[in-house]
Amino acid sequence: METRVDQFFLSPIFSDGMVFQRETPVKIWGQGVPNKEVKVSFRDKTYTTTADDRGNWCVVLDPAAPGGPYTLQITHGPKEITINDILVGDVWLLGGQSNMELPISRTLDLYEEEVKNARNPFIRQFTVPMRYDFHGPRAELAAGEWKAVTPENILDFSAAGYFFAREIYEKYKLPIGLVQTAVGGTPVEAWLSEEVIRKIGGYEEILAQCKDDRFVQGTITSEQQQMEEWYRQLDTVDQGCQGGVKLWSKPDYDDDAWPEFTVPASWEGSELEAVHGAVWFRKKFTVPAEMFRHDALLRLGAIIDADETYLNGVPVGKTEYKYPPRKYPLPPGVLRAGVNTLAVRVICNRNVGGFVQDKPYSLTAGPYTIDLAGPWKYKIGAVMPVLPQLTFFQYKPTGVYNGMIAPLKNYAIRGVLWYQGESNTHRPENYHLLFTEMIKEWRATWQQEDLPFLYVQLPNFLAAFEQTPGANWARLREEQRRTLSVPHTGMAVTIDIGEYNDLHPQNKKEIGRRLALCARRLVYKEELVAQGPFFKQMEIKGDTIELSFTEIGGGLVAKDGPLGGFEICGDDRQFYPATAGIVGDRIRVSCPQVQKPVGVRYAWADNPTTANLYNREGLPASPFEAYL
Repeated sequence: METRVDQFFLSPIFSDGMVFQRETPVKIWGQGVPNKEVKVSFRDKTYTTTADDRGNWCVVLDPAAPGGPYTLQITHGPKEITINDILVGDVWLLGGQSNMELPISRTLDLYEEEVKNARNPFIRQFTVPMRYDFHGPRAELAAGEWKAVTPENILDFSAAGYFFAREIYEKYKLPIGLVQTAVGGTPVEAWLSEEVIRKIGGYEEILAQCKDDRFVQGTITSEQQQMEEWYRQLDTVDQGCQGGVKLWSKPDYDDDAWPEFTVPASWEGSELEAVHGAVWFRKKFTVPAEMFRHDALLRLGAIIDADETYLNGVPVGKTEYKYPPRKYPLPPGVLRAGVNTLAVRVICNRNVGGFVQDKPYSLTAGPYTIDLAGPWKYKIGAVMPVLPQLTFFQYKPTGVYNGMIAPLKNYAIRGVLWYQGESNTHRPENYHLLFTEMIKEWRATWQQEDLPFLYVQLPNFLAAFEQTPGANWARLREEQRRTLSVPHTGMAVTIDIGEYNDLHPQNKKEIGRRLALCARRLVYKEELVAQGPFFKQMEIKGDTIELSFTEIGGGLVAKDGPLGGFEICGDDRQFYPATAGIVGDRIRVSCPQVQKPVGVRYAWADNPTTANLYNREGLPASPFEAYL
């Protein structure tokens, strides 16, 4: 939280447990009584300044080597603030959307044992609260506090950020501070200033709307009331809810006449495909007595859109949107020996509903697991109109830049880690421009023209195809690859570690490792292979294209089978799958349908199936598209 003593104010980022950037001048600023002296003491040196006519003041601390913990003391007349447990190390700003924000708590399927006893006082995170402003840059943050890695705190850490920090700490024994600014769902334009957005053009109407406070608040209020009324009406007309009682959740309710539905599956292609409203699903299963000696966990994969879950008529879990995994610990006494009845009220508000496939649907207690996949009974409880989309103003241009980035401009950082792009796949063709402008803008904000900017290329996602018509994710990956032309950038390729059925893949440990490899070379100046192969140039030799690459490391390899994922085209730009082979440090591609090739692409699908080009260091090649 912020540090304030009457008229003496510090940004919340200046608080116990903070991390200063090493080996650079560090600004400390705040507000106090106008024209009064301020003294700042740190590491056996006192700095003195005077607040200006508006009470603003700033001192610049001398560069310091890594170390700590230290204490900083600020005196302003009779007022005094002491900040304890300060470390000096490297500060990395985490930016982007939900995959950077995604906490360790959402990755426990992979890392529960690894993090349950995690303690490291030298890795810390400060989470910037979500705030937007359309009238200009904010001067200060609203709140926030520093937290070190403990078994309790780590669950809230950015998973990608934590695994990056752990790699860097273990390599260099440097204190690492993470400043987490990522906000789920935000497109890149939300992280740009008004000046840059207006220079790019095309956003004038939405900028004008968002500057109208009455419009913004009126929209929020109206949509909230509309949503509340939709859910009130749903509960009123749902046949499974009578008189406020969830009748269809009861174990003794007779569902013999209900039809069956195989879980997991999408509603697409069934009578439920067009249903918006509530559909009830029920399943009976038998529990052996030996399971009662253990705590039980109910897992229901992921459900589109929302669910209310009951076991033997008792509510045991509820999730209000489609992305989080359904993991419901069962309260004592709910599970019974013998036959149990599970009831799930699925609320589909605007998508095609369903149970996401290839997710766990089970009841686990100790070593025992009951598989809940298979036939369930179902019945439509209520059919409703589609719930109108909500307006999320944090997604609008300039808002979170003003509210979350601008207040940090004087806080010294080592670099930026960025994971974003999913919310720009609807219009991928201008992402390179927007992203490049954002990098330039943030470097200007921090007055560091060579501020390291390390980012994650979008992973594989959606149904697996070798070619995807449209392929917006492939196009956006190409826009990201092109951004490597901006100096002092690095890109972690993740085309091999996504999940087709989950926008939020859990393997953030490998993402952190690959970002750390980029940092080790670009920032920490190690001589190592930090990335997989990147397309360099193409040469036409008759009916064959010969490709060369950078970042080949110890050599090019095809992982787990013959080299795949390549396509070529002629002047008609019609692509055909190509035969590819590694010849030394080059690749030759050809196909009989294209005798005069002019273009080539690799891994050009939302979720490519055969792309398997790596270097010998085990890092995947970036997807690409190139023409003569």
